[in-house]
Amino acid sequence: MKRSQAQIIREYGPFPGVQAVHGLTYDGRQVWFAVGEKLLAMDPDSGATPREIAVAASAGTAFDGKHLYQIADGRIQKIDPASGRVLSTIAAPGAGEDSGLAWAEGSLWVGVYPQRKIHQVDPESGRVLRTIASDRYVTGVTWVDGELWHGTWENGASELRQVDASSGEVLQSVEMPAGTGVSGLESDGAGCFFCGGGESGKLRVVRRPAQEAGDAPAGKMPAESSAG
Repeated sequence: MKRSQAQIIREYGPFPGVQAVHGLTYDGRQVWFAVGEKLLAMDPDSGATPREIAVAASAGTAFDGKHLYQIADGRIQKIDPASGRVLSTIAAPGAGEDSGLAWAEGSLWVGVYPQRKIHQVDPESGRVLRTIASDRYVTGVTWVDGELWHGTWENGASELRQVDASSGEVLQSVEMPAGTGVSGLESDGAGCFFCGGGESGKLRVVRRPAQEAGDAPAGKMPAESSAG
């Protein structure tokens, strides 16, 4: 397993009226993040939050290229970002203990915090298609370039971990600074991760470790991805 220290290259927040960040995703222009009773949209260049959607938002957030998905109270809501309308809901696999959320290869990937698991879920039926076990609490989930990453936050320590999507083996660990938690994880599709900062009310940008020449993506490569 490769180990490294996180390079935090930018921080946003805390934001007015935001007590905690529960999940986040990136639609290519804006970072959407869950703050309990609403989703906020942030411009990553300015840090401004010009839009919000009033919807229960207590855990992970994802984007499939057209719709937002948001975990709240044991369910996953599919949301039209233009109108803010909830289009449909499915049961979340963790029955209220769900945390991170990602979209990849036509599926939702759901972290279940205390069970230390990531489930691949059919977005229409909610059926669990695959389960990946972790040895740490799972907070955020994201896919990038065929790599599955998840956040951890346990006993006061947080990491970003790349895991093999078939075996669950930890391939890389990026350690966050002491006292810096991760409550949601999302790739920008390139060289950085967006990380939710829990009760700090902050978002952080962490540099993604460079892939070494000859490294092959682990597990099946999704065609598209976005997460929280």
